[in-house]
Order: sequence, then structure tokens, then C-alpha cells
Amino acid sequence: MCTECKKGKYYMTTAIAYTSGKPHIGNTYEIVLADSIARFKRQEGYDVYFQTGTDEHGQKIQLKAEETGITPKEYVDNVAGMVKDIWDMMGSSHDSFVRTTDQDHEQQVAKIFKKLYEQGDIYKGAYEGLYCTPCESFWTESQLVDGKCPDCGREVQPAQEEAYFFKMSKYADRLIAHINAHPEFIQPVSRKNEMMNNFLLPGLQDLCVSRTSFSWGIPVDFDPKHVIYVWLDALSNYITKIGYDADGNSSELFQKNWPAELHLIGKDIIRFHTIYWPIFLMALDLPLPKQIFGHPWLLQGEGKMSKSRGNVLYADELVEVFGVDAVRYFLLHEMPFDNDGLISWELVTERRNSDLANTLGNLVNRTISMSNKYFGGEVTNTHTEGEMDEDLKKTVTSAVTAVTAKMDELRVADALTEIINLFKRCNKYIDETTPWILAKSDEDKPRLATVLYNLVESISIGATLLKSFMPETSRKILAQLNAAEVPYDKLDQFGHYISGTKVTDQPEILFERMKIEDVIAKVEEMHPAAEEENTQGAGEDNAQDAQPVIDIEPKAEISYEDFMKMQFQVGEIIACEKVSKSKKLLCSQVRIGSQVKQIVSGIQKHYTPEEMVGKKVMVLVNLKPAKLAGVLSEGMLLCAEDENGTLSLVVPEKAMPSGAEIC
Repeated sequence: MCTECKKGKYYMTTAIAYTSGKPHIGNTYEIVLADSIARFKRQEGYDVYFQTGTDEHGQKIQLKAEETGITPKEYVDNVAGMVKDIWDMMGSSHDSFVRTTDQDHEQQVAKIFKKLYEQGDIYKGAYEGLYCTPCESFWTESQLVDGKCPDCGREVQPAQEEAYFFKMSKYADRLIAHINAHPEFIQPVSRKNEMMNNFLLPGLQDLCVSRTSFSWGIPVDFDPKHVIYVWLDALSNYITKIGYDADGNSSELFQKNWPAELHLIGKDIIRFHTIYWPIFLMALDLPLPKQIFGHPWLLQGEGKMSKSRGNVLYADELVEVFGVDAVRYFLLHEMPFDNDGLISWELVTERRNSDLANTLGNLVNRTISMSNKYFGGEVTNTHTEGEMDEDLKKTVTSAVTAVTAKMDELRVADALTEIINLFKRCNKYIDETTPWILAKSDEDKPRLATVLYNLVESISIGATLLKSFMPETSRKILAQLNAAEVPYDKLDQFGHYISGTKVTDQPEILFERMKIEDVIAKVEEMHPAAEEENTQGAGEDNAQDAQPVIDIEPKAEISYEDFMKMQFQVGEIIACEKVSKSKKLLCSQVRIGSQVKQIVSGIQKHYTPEEMVGKKVMVLVNLKPAKLAGVLSEGMLLCAEDENGTLSLVVPEKAMPSGAEIC
């Protein structure tokens, strides 16, 4: 037990990153969010155990390894190393980095599977569906694209694959009762409502927990042609890597830390963590985690970068331009509690300039500079009070209560706002007290000394509060002020800074202002554009040439009333990615007015995700939602198709705002 920890244990985890490739900034957001919570809990006095890691099994990994000509283990070793390097770069203070290829994890997962089988929770059956032989994949009717395999476009045939299944319905009522009795279990509330209404209340189907169509996974030890399917494998890391043993010989670390206080995961995998995982735990007769928080997505905004350069944002590139703490600040401050957030080079630049350079950096630099200019760097409290002092002190000493309240609810962005408001109040205090005027009179020097002391003390408390979110910046501020970090339980008191202490005589600029054009130039250096054909004037030269035409079979006429039932609007694609297990589909996040719809389109052969981001497109917005390759699609993008089957998105001729009606 931590001898300095006063509030007991706090075990928290992130989702483990899938090792299919380099994590983008959306993946990185989760580790920064988790780290800020872990650091804050430690600062409060909790004995924190923070676990993260990588998910390394599955068919996708096997296929990627085959494509690159290396073994699956070599492939995941490379990617896991990359993930860990990025987590370390971002300052993650995790206590354990899990890999699902770790021997101890694999051994325990095999034992868990056998235990569940022997007690009757797992049974052998057959996975039935529409089978694509070349892809070795099963599909449901709703996943097909034009009645064919969504991956390769070939015909599918009814088939079945032997598999083991978990009896989910056996524990469903028990889980529903738990959720109703513990409203804090799934957060935010919107995620809880989604899980209850869409999955639990309609009734659970048994879950396939093994596969035979690929080999890269943990074998079922009593039936080795089967490998344990991803979710039973991956989810179990939360207990296996702290020492759970299915035979009853669990470690002291497990006995101390389970159940977890917090599972922090993305909203896209909330179902697996709030339904499958609790049911697995119930079957193992283990207590459930206290809270599962499904954070929103970080979506990529439009930005001004050329699409030919690729607009996918990665943490290492953002850090190279802005620095670690500036990136941490943006990720933590700009993400709403329950809605998706946006990131772009422009948005990060703007936030860095406004909050970090102007509000925080300028405050620290001004205060240190004035202390050196007027008192040779010595900060002395002469207790010469003024009418503005009390309000400043009240703002500063109440900040810890406000920050704690926000963090208790995992409202990290709001907590950071409280800290920034503290620094803004300090800047206002400078304007109110006008130190440059006080300095003109020897009679006012005692008052000036107190003003500067109040500023240094306030900044010291603010910097201490900032420690969990921007650890390096916090350290730099306290070092420049020669201030000790204030104990967390004393942050509601004013006057810790020792009178007579000298600040540094060589203050460091914490955050320089940045011009967006300089940022864009830097990014262009990192992503040189491919040369584009100069097609200007081509239309004029060939204006008289005959243009090809296509005649298609006319469809039956529709009435004006039928047409008016369809709603077309201009949409802006703000994020796009390939659909897993599909070579044809792209999943786009499309902003239509103030809403964002998810739309799946069979255009992967014609557009890259990077090309899609930033496009203004025409959208059929009131199409009944459907699942394609297991991914929900809430509309349709309009395309034209030539005689060769090449698709082109239909785009507005003139600049149109997102949401504009197409009529």
C-alpha cells in the first residue's frame, strides 16, 4: 500500500489499442484523457494503478502480416513498439503496458475459456451466414453490398462455420438489474440508454467466442483448431494482467485492485465493455467494475491543408509543431463530455495562442519580469492589502473545489476551464492594480510588493492544479517562481509562497504565439504534395470535341409527391475511415447543418479517406438507417458513374454552407 496515499486504491484502464497500424490522434486522445485522470487521482491522494496496452490477435492482423511478408508476431511487435513510444511521448504515467501476446495473458485466457465451457456457459455450435470463399468471411444479409461480399464484391453462398458460443441471455436479466441499481455504472447517461434500449431490453443473442477460419489467436486448448475470438481475449486483459487466475490462485495485486474503479473507452466499443464484459465477469463470479465511461470521438476538422498531402493527424507530428503540453491541453480542453470534438491544425493553433500564449504564458512572464524590474526578483508580502485582493484570493482558493467537482464527474474539459479562469482572474487583477503606476511612487512600493506576492502565490496554486493536465508546464512555472508544489489538501488556503523568495532572473517564454501560415508551411514540409497535372485551359482547347454520353435503362416515373418525400442537403465530410473487413466501403462523418451523420459508401476504390475529408457533397439525408458490414449508415452520398464503373461524388458547383437544401 502506498504510504502517502490517504484515500485508498484506484484501479483504472484504457481500452487496449488494436495493433493494425499507427495510432492517430483520436486514439491518442484516450491515453491523454486517462493519464490526466490518473495523475489527478494520485495528486488527490489515491493509490492509483493505471493500465493500458495493445490488442494483438485476430484475422486483420494475420492478413496485414501476410501482406507485408512477415510473421504476425513480428508485425505486432513493430506496431506495439510504435504505440508505446507515442504513449511515452505524450507523458502517459501508466503503471502497466499490456500486450495480449504476453504469455501470462494467453495462458489465463485459455483457462478462462475452459472454465466457462466446463460450467456450461460456453457451448459448441455453428456460425451460420452468407460465406465468401475468397475472403473466408461470413456476412449477414444487411452487411452485403448489392447482394455481394462487401470486401471483394464476389458472390456469396449460404454456409456455416463451427464455433463456440457464450450464453449471453443467461445473465441478461441480472445485468439489467445491476444497471438499474447503479446509475453511475455506465456514463454518460446517453450511453446507458443506448445499451439498454438497443441491445439489452430487446434480448441478447448468444455470442460467437471462437473461430476456425484463421489461426492468429489463442488456441482453445481442448479443441486446438479453434482460436478464441477477439473480445473474450482482449477484454480479459483487465484482470489477467493484474494477476487473476481462473484456478483460484490470483495475485495480491489482483486482490488489492479488482474491481476497477474506471474503464475508460471510446463510445464505439461501449457495447463490448458494458454488456459482454460484465456478463463474462458474472460468469466468473467476479464483481463488476464500478464505472465504464464511453468518451466521445475526436473528429478531424476541415482545415486548409491540401487534400493531396493527407490530412490524418498523428500525435508525433502535432507535438513536433506545438509541443507535448500544448497538444495535451487541446485534446483535454476541446473535447465535450458527451459530444464529439473537432481537431485541425488551425484549431490547435488558435487555442494555443489564446489560452496558452496570451492568458497563461503572458501572465507568468509579466509577473516574473515585474518582480525583477521593481524588486530585483525578490517577492515579499508586506500585507498592504487593497480592495481587489479579497476577490482574487476567493477565486484562487475556491478553484480547487471547482476542479475537484468537475473531475469527480470526469468532466476534464470543464476542470481545465476552471484553471484557465483562475489565470484569467490574475490577468484582470494586474489590470485592476496597475503595478506600473504603483512603481512610480516610493510610497506605493509596499502595495506593489503585495500585489506581486498575490500574483506569484495565485500562479503557484494554479500551476499546482495544472500538474495533472500539463505536467511539464506546471513544473516549469513552479521552477521559474522558485515555488514549492502546494499539497492538494491545502490548495484552498492562500499564502504558501515563502515571503522573500526570489524568482528566476532569466524567465523562459512558455508558449510563443504561432502564425497559422507558419504552421501550414511546417506541415507541408512533413507531407510534400505529389505533383498535380496542370489541366488549366484543357476545357477550352477541347471545347469543340464531342463529349461521350451514357444512356441507361429508364426507371418507372414517379410522382412529384414521391420526389418531395426525399430530402437532399449539402454535407461536409469532417472525418473518414475505411470500414474494417471491407475493401469497398468508406465510413464518413458528415456534418449537415448542426448535426453529424455517419454514412457508409461503397467508394473505397475511388477515394481515399484523406481525399474525402473537407469535401462538400450532396446527401440524401432521410434514407432509413441500415447496417453495411456491421456499421450503421444514416444516409447516402450522391455519386455519378461512368461507362467503366468509375464513381465521382456529386458536389455543389458554387460554395455552399453545410446543410443547404438541394431542391
